[in-house]
Amino acid sequence: MTAAFPPRPAACPACAVAPAAEALAKADDPTEARLLLSLPTIHCAGCISAVERGLAAEPGVRSARVNLTLKRVSVEAEPDVTAAGLIAVLDRLGYEAHELDPGMLSATATDKAGRDILMRLAVAGFAMMNVMLLSVAVWSGAADATRDLFHWVSAAIALPTIAFSAQPFFRNAWGALAAKRLNMDVPISLAILLAAGMSLYEVTQSGAHAYFDAALSLTFFLLAGRYLDHRTRAVARSAAEELAALEVPRALKITDTGEQTVSIAELAVGDIVRVKPGARVPVDGVITDGQSEIDRSLLTGESLPAFAGAGTVVCAGEVNLTGPLSVRVTAAGEDSSLHRMADLVAMAESARNRYTSLADRAARIYAPGVHLLSLFAFIGWLVQSGGDVRLALNIAVAVLIITCPCALGLAVPAVTTAASGRLFKRGMLIKDGTALERLAEVDTVVFDKTGTLTLGAPEATNLGDHPRRELEVALALAAGSAHPLAAALADAARRAGIQPARVTDVHEVPGYGVEGTWAGETVRFGRAGWLGAEPGRNTAAWLRIGAAAPIEFTFADSLRPGAEEAVRALRAQGKAVHLISGDAEGPVADMAARLGIENWVAGALPADKAARVRALGDAGHRVLMVGDGLNDTAALTAAYVSVSPATALDAARVASDIVLLGADLAPLAEAAVTAKKATRRIKENFTIAALYNMIAVPIALLGFATPLAAALAMSASSISVSLNALRLRS
Repeated sequence: MTAAFPPRPAACPACAVAPAAEALAKADDPTEARLLLSLPTIHCAGCISAVERGLAAEPGVRSARVNLTLKRVSVEAEPDVTAAGLIAVLDRLGYEAHELDPGMLSATATDKAGRDILMRLAVAGFAMMNVMLLSVAVWSGAADATRDLFHWVSAAIALPTIAFSAQPFFRNAWGALAAKRLNMDVPISLAILLAAGMSLYEVTQSGAHAYFDAALSLTFFLLAGRYLDHRTRAVARSAAEELAALEVPRALKITDTGEQTVSIAELAVGDIVRVKPGARVPVDGVITDGQSEIDRSLLTGESLPAFAGAGTVVCAGEVNLTGPLSVRVTAAGEDSSLHRMADLVAMAESARNRYTSLADRAARIYAPGVHLLSLFAFIGWLVQSGGDVRLALNIAVAVLIITCPCALGLAVPAVTTAASGRLFKRGMLIKDGTALERLAEVDTVVFDKTGTLTLGAPEATNLGDHPRRELEVALALAAGSAHPLAAALADAARRAGIQPARVTDVHEVPGYGVEGTWAGETVRFGRAGWLGAEPGRNTAAWLRIGAAAPIEFTFADSLRPGAEEAVRALRAQGKAVHLISGDAEGPVADMAARLGIENWVAGALPADKAARVRALGDAGHRVLMVGDGLNDTAALTAAYVSVSPATALDAARVASDIVLLGADLAPLAEAAVTAKKATRRIKENFTIAALYNMIAVPIALLGFATPLAAALAMSASSISVSLNALRLRS
């Protein structure tokens, strides 16, 4: 999937493949490099404009296109332009960026399946209108040779159209029959083929009636239902592929002749790689030289960076914050921890995809009954009419059409589309077609902490407890560091109107903090142990001026808007609420107490989260998982249904069934209520379809309905189902 905007549906197959051919030609062009960067912090049109203008102004960049939905930018540039250079440009603009590997993102951004259905729907609709116009002449009294001519023209239009437009039903029906089972596409295909075949037979016999318009109407309405169903599903690729794409494609290998940029595939165990400050660690390994702080929040959920020095084990996907590191490779590429996490996610995805929708369950019962009923009608009328095959076949076709599961085919997608539209207005995007059905059955909700219940950004909590002089010195030191706590303190001090003190010789001591000179004294801002302080329960950074006692600055993670309301409402609905986090015990316990969550776990690794979610499922619970990071991805895919915020990492959003478009968690509880209403509407639609069949089938069996009348009745039932679904919008 690329970051470019998908092209509009083309008018012809040749035009439709042109963009893909053009992209392929560009990929093979040795004079042009294509770079793909993830932009997790962009959120509006202003971000798009700033990123595109900033990159376009760089020498060698030919074009930059941002996709806000995917939070990515696709850059076409000259071969000497590097991803690292563009990441530095975006960093100066204030946007976090990570390189993605286009080779790993094998799926295209264009919605091929949706465009294919839409094209077949358009062809069927155009042909149906033309055949109906020809039918008007027949209904108006055209007879003999004129009627036969109109019928042959209708056949010339209808037969190729059915062969082309009804292919999705034919393929699915053949696949089901090859597997010795039935699905809804089997009676659909049989009804279309029999209506077309019977009509062709009537034309060859110079019959008075042909039902090509009925066959085309069936195809058109069923394709409309299929397209509605498709649009409710995410046009997204596997989360496992997204995780694999986050693997750094290249590394800086240290050789006897110096540093050399190589592909990850070229690295072997024992090689030494250099990881620069701000870069993502490309391999699993052990630090051999250097000191820094490592941001592990995406992998483990730890809200604070961890000290890293010689002997520290690091994993692919972690971010080096403050100092250069030399790392001895212990695993790279497919053997890395990030890749193993992708495998874990892929296994969970395959398990969740076994969910059977209400429509599929109904089809198992409905499809055999339709065939048997039509067969009994044929045999009964064949005996009753004394062997009149034409009459018996006409009635059998009418029965098959009138019982054709068009209303059943629309029952689920019509409701899902209406419910999705309602929730979208409230800031929730439904990505999976069965998500609402599964959400309605949820009885347990599991939350991640950092980035989910919180915004993942620390806030200074005790600035008012310190004199202005200390705040001025702290601001001067904090402004010289990229550490999250330093950035939070600097931001809070500036908002309070504090001006930095005149601190000289400010420099960062990797892994420890920032040091400088003020009024002839050494001043430090950083870790408790470095400043001789005793670490407490709170998240804190410390300031020391000369030989004075260390001064504590405390921080708390800011609660996401609507978090308290969402937890309270979910508990009021009778759902059990759990908190499972990779963060330390203190912050997790404080958050659980603040929100009234009794069941909580701290220090959970990604595999632990997934295992706990699976254990709840094995115990008979229907689990809703809400998370945002790489460390949540396996748990998201293992859950019965999953939700992630729009600010989540690409892989987490792709793994989720539902995405929260805004920062507010409050709509989560409303989504659970809407899901129950949607499931109720689906069951009501099944009831409407059943009542329709109870009335219409006897009429068809008694021979009072032609195939055309059957098609019109089928259309009426489909419209009734759609109108009932629209009640969800109110």
